[in-house]
Parts: sequence; structure tokens; C-alpha cells
Amino acid sequence: MRIRDLREDRDLTQQELASYLHIKQNTYSQYENGQRQLPVDVLIALAKYYNVSTDYILGLTDQTN
Repeated sequence: MRIRDLREDRDLTQQELASYLHIKQNTYSQYENGQRQLPVDVLIALAKYYNVSTDYILGLTDQTN
């Protein structure tokens, strides 16, 4: 998944994204590290936030939209 790269490219912290998603920072960290599966609702929220496709976040395509 590309959520770390998307976050770092925009100079955001894990805490900022966690606040946006209404989750704890350590939960978001686990998503980035692959220790916890990304729920569909979080996947959709991140795709909308970054204006990219869910397939892009999941690494199924290199096309952002």
C-alpha cells in the first residue's frame, strides 16, 4: 500500500491523518506498517482525501485516478 508515500509527499503526520479518520495514531501506524488490514471505509476515506483511486492505494495500478 502507498499510504505512507502519499502522507509523506504531502508533509503530513500520522497524527494528522489519524485525526482526520477519527482513529488513534497507533492504529494508523499499524495500517502503514501492514500490521493491520486497512478497512474498506478507511480506504475510501483516504482515496477521497488524496484524490486518488482505491486501486492506486492498494497498489493494483500506477494510475492515480
